[in-house]
Amino acid sequence: MASQSERAAEEPNLEENEDTVLSMVEVLQESEDLEEEATAVLGDSDDRCCTYPLGYRERQALYACTTCTPAGDGQPAGVCLACSYECHEGHQMYELYTKRNFRCDCGNSKFGSMTCKLIANKADTNPDNKYNQNFRGVYCICSRPYPDPEDEIEDEMIQCVVCEDWFHGRHLGGVSVPDSIDFQEMVCGRCMEGSCHFLWYYNITSKAEALPTTTEQTIKTQASTSSETSPQEKLSTTHAGTSGEERKAQLNGRSDAEDKSVDSCKLNELKRREIVKKGHATFWPSGWRSKLCTCLECKKLYEREQISFLLDEFDTVSAYEERGKVKHAGSSQYQRGMDALTTLNRVQQVEVIHGYNDLKTSLNDYLQSFASEGKVVKRQDIDDFFSDMQSRKKQRVGDSGIQHFCR
Repeated sequence: MASQSERAAEEPNLEENEDTVLSMVEVLQESEDLEEEATAVLGDSDDRCCTYPLGYRERQALYACTTCTPAGDGQPAGVCLACSYECHEGHQMYELYTKRNFRCDCGNSKFGSMTCKLIANKADTNPDNKYNQNFRGVYCICSRPYPDPEDEIEDEMIQCVVCEDWFHGRHLGGVSVPDSIDFQEMVCGRCMEGSCHFLWYYNITSKAEALPTTTEQTIKTQASTSSETSPQEKLSTTHAGTSGEERKAQLNGRSDAEDKSVDSCKLNELKRREIVKKGHATFWPSGWRSKLCTCLECKKLYEREQISFLLDEFDTVSAYEERGKVKHAGSSQYQRGMDALTTLNRVQQVEVIHGYNDLKTSLNDYLQSFASEGKVVKRQDIDDFFSDMQSRKKQRVGDSGIQHFCR
């Protein structure tokens, strides 16, 4: 039987235990941050069912498979989240984040003899899908991959809300990304010069720019700003369940008074001001879409430029992310971990954190070998890793010589 001093030596002291608990809480917090990030991107997408039967989804996570549709060979194609798991496991994939009004291409004529495992019968093409250079794995005006192994400059990527291409912060036409979280959407310089040329009349000097001088031909007065409810505040469980067709009907039914008279056109009023079109990206605050004119002439303008989606505040990425949070509301992995942690005694808490650290180190070393050789990690590789780790654990327990009973 162990002496009292020996038992005291084996048991961690309170200070050590507090450090261990703090480390475990940090582990759980890191896990929660990753979980929230994944929910934001994938939360409102289905990871089990192909979205093809749902038609052109308002917004969903998409992927491009360069194994099945290699760059420079054939036409670009995009697949939904479920198909990326079921039909393209182990393939070289480009993560496209989210795109609007897209129907899953998996298994159609662009994929040759390959058939979708989830839905076999699909049309040859989806003519209303729109593709940009992202489907070939390149982004920005520089048309470079991300991450770019030849780019040594650390820079964030920002998605244009109109063309949905991604841009380096240093390639936005000479403007800086605002620090304020009030600016939630960006329209790139190309779109400001093209389909969204009229937005210059709505653009008020942002906090990131210096106020114009009186010698410039620029906006003479600022439009009055009213209190607007953000898309996140408007997003309730009722709105989250509203279909795209229902939302279109709601948008078409906005203020008959605005629709009947061109004299009430906000854009015509704004055009009385002189502006300077600077050819750079612009940043827009939460709720800015609700300030766009909805008279008949402006609606025709949006349709001609194929940007009617700007009238729908539920089209925004932030609204999509909020729907994901509502969909997955409930106990998080962090909370479940904290609940489990409180049931453990001091020794068990130490064992848990040490086990986690061993797992983290071993997995990092294992994956590093794939990275150095440029190999793709497949599900079988992960299964082999945990199988080998379990075998080594059993061997350590067998060799320890610990007695689990007294004679």
